[in-house]
Amino acid sequence: MVHALEPLVVRHTLRLPARSLQAGPARHGETVARQFDTALMSVGFKLSAELLEHLAGLSPDTVTETAAATLETVRRMVGDHVSHNVYFRDFPANVPDTFDFWMQCVAQALADDTARESTLAQLSSGVLNLLTLPTYGNYRHTYEEMLAAHDELIAAAGDRTTVLHLGRTAKDEVTALYLALAGSTTPLGDEALADLAVLAAACVDGPQPEEIPVRENRAVVNRARLGAGAGPLLDTVTDVLRLACALADGDVTLQEPTRLGALSRPVRRALLAGLDSVVAASPAKLADVAAHREAWKRLGERLHPHEYPKWPHAAEVFAVARGEKTVRTLDSRVEELLDRGDVTAATELLKSAPGRLFRSLDRLLRAAWEETPERQREVRDAVVAAAVEVAPEVSGRVVLSVREHLHNRGRGAFGAPRIFVNRGGRAWVEADTRAGVPATHRERLIEALDAETRRRLPSPGRLLVDPDILDVALPLSGKATAAGLGVLPRGSVTPVDGELLRFFVYWKQTSRDTDYDLSALMLNADYSTLSWLSYTALTEVEGEHSGDITEAPQGASEFINLRLAAARGPYIVPQVNIFSGEGFEETAESFFGFMLRDADQAGRPFEPRTVRMKSDLRGTGRVALPLVFTRDEDGRWNAKWMHFYLKGNPSSNRVEGNRVTVAALVRGVVERRHLTIRYLTDLMADSAESLTVWDGETIPDAPVTFIGLSRPDGLPEGSRVLTPENLRDVIPA
Repeated sequence: MVHALEPLVVRHTLRLPARSLQAGPARHGETVARQFDTALMSVGFKLSAELLEHLAGLSPDTVTETAAATLETVRRMVGDHVSHNVYFRDFPANVPDTFDFWMQCVAQALADDTARESTLAQLSSGVLNLLTLPTYGNYRHTYEEMLAAHDELIAAAGDRTTVLHLGRTAKDEVTALYLALAGSTTPLGDEALADLAVLAAACVDGPQPEEIPVRENRAVVNRARLGAGAGPLLDTVTDVLRLACALADGDVTLQEPTRLGALSRPVRRALLAGLDSVVAASPAKLADVAAHREAWKRLGERLHPHEYPKWPHAAEVFAVARGEKTVRTLDSRVEELLDRGDVTAATELLKSAPGRLFRSLDRLLRAAWEETPERQREVRDAVVAAAVEVAPEVSGRVVLSVREHLHNRGRGAFGAPRIFVNRGGRAWVEADTRAGVPATHRERLIEALDAETRRRLPSPGRLLVDPDILDVALPLSGKATAAGLGVLPRGSVTPVDGELLRFFVYWKQTSRDTDYDLSALMLNADYSTLSWLSYTALTEVEGEHSGDITEAPQGASEFINLRLAAARGPYIVPQVNIFSGEGFEETAESFFGFMLRDADQAGRPFEPRTVRMKSDLRGTGRVALPLVFTRDEDGRWNAKWMHFYLKGNPSSNRVEGNRVTVAALVRGVVERRHLTIRYLTDLMADSAESLTVWDGETIPDAPVTFIGLSRPDGLPEGSRVLTPENLRDVIPA
């Protein structure tokens, strides 16, 4: 059972669990281990020296079994588990001019007896549907024929190498991963939350985290506990509702309605007993019911609380949901005070809910504008004092989120773009018309939040920092990061080193024809449109498009090849538009990524060794905007992660139709300043024994706290390592 979970360990930690050494000749698995290492290098991975040594001591059969499972995992991580064909066989060579290509498709249709009549009719009307042309949108050659048309990839020093390290035993690694995910201080992404559900079921009888601060995580763990006959961990009524949704395989975030099924009598008893104990201990928690009133009504129909008179407090929950019992919420009391203009009283009341007070700081400070000039400073002083007083009770994630917000409130001009993003990544832009926050109070709050964060950070001892990670944004929520390889939190900036930039998208439809279109929008310095590459513009000065594929029953890929030196504008925005068919969350599989190559590397359109990032497309919109590439004043290119989805149209989304919205989003994310790893390392430096910027080669001779994009091989025993795989651990509780 534990060994079946090893792919999760590899994917989340880049560690391969250790195997038990067998008796026999020394290094009898060395040959197979080196073959394994060579196979890994073909997809951009490599065994660490320690892991290679360990595998060499195993039997050849064990190494072969380990290699097969690991190769399957890493190939899927990088997107090499599918065949990436292209419409134009020689891509990026010999891509035709768009108009010439369309005319060629028309000529072929006119030569086709089955298509001639309808094509002539369309031409006579003046409107031609490309999708009706027999040779448009479908592969005209096999994957093998495409491979034969391309030379082998020339190895380059810049090819990606992701090192796999030796872990502890499979049981220890699985347990450690479970504890890390369950105890995360920030919400997990959908993939990680699904992995936690698997791990929780496997680890239910083992060690448990001391605390599960994220409610969605608690719901997933509670489902496993309930299945094993253990009592669920509950301290709010909403915990019970989340658990009911988890039992129905629904949305534990409570953002989407869940269809609740029938519940067994033991489960009904467990949920009602839990509700009763929570309300009995704190009747005020009944106020939380109103936020999800309809969901509680549906759950009441499944639990039949009237059949269990011994739990009267549980029945109160459903009485509140039905409106038979009134409980005033904190929010309603706060709104009443603010409507009366009593900001000080509203602030005092919110001190009982520190997290809500922090989320309301901007509004409270702005509300003071309604006071008389003499009272404004007094009221704002009271708001700041209240925030400082309750700061130790607020989660680290909220403290850092407010800190980032306050920093940006001092930068934006009136009417500047303000970006909103929901949990599904759906983004939209509005002009910022809020009144300003006085600089004096904003700076006092920032100073207090910095001090509070510094207080919570553990002493790092000897701190060793890779400079390439300093501009990576703090992972304040896993919801702001897609699952995949090399994916970083929204707002992260990383350098792009290479001459050729190549985007790719892959999708495989589930049940109906689905057409995704990969495009790249090029913007001027003022964010106006310069040009684009798409199926309507196959070639531009900057590069080439691989051709339009309009259905994907067996899977389909599209590529865009760009020469960075030829780019005329400072912004390149790749996007994936759903032209027709299934949404990103409906397809069997869909992902986006980019590769970097030297100009003379050649190779196939998709080469796993050159993949720098591959992320799943699973948002709720019809247009995906994974990241933007920006050129600085010195001519260097960087990638800034967005992870946005636009609502788009139900069908026929094209790059031409969303240019204005995309430009506004790009401006908003480029000009926003996110809190980064640099911010935390600066705070850590105050208590560190030493701070060293890693040169990429020198290995320390004593344990360190290492923060970087990848783990160096050979770090001393006892070192703490923080990389993108576990970067959420840098967020203080």
